[in-house]
Amino acid sequence: MINNFFIPELKNEDVQELWFQQDGATCHTARATIDLLKDTFGERLISRFGPVNWPPRSCDLTPLDYFLWGYVKSLDYADKPQTPDHFEDNIRRVIADIRPQMLEKVIEN
Repeated sequence: MINNFFIPELKNEDVQELWFQQDGATCHTARATIDLLKDTFGERLISRFGPVNWPPRSCDLTPLDYFLWGYVKSLDYADKPQTPDHFEDNIRRVIADIRPQMLEKVIEN
């Protein structure tokens, strides 16, 4: 997926301005994967074995892990998207509908 989709998509971006953040799951941190990401992002890689270590139980990142991805996924698949464009539109819609008050409650919890 990284070689066939992600890296080609970056051709249109200024990679020197991008950071890549990867969680600490061991299945995401194989040596070949980390080497590929280091080649692409250099010192701008946040990962378990990257130049910037993944901060476990981070107050800033935990709401993303435990709320945002599950919330978006639950609503994104609700109408069973049939195409990548439909799927992407759903993601954009769900993210746009998240209100600051909801995020404040998530952070408080």
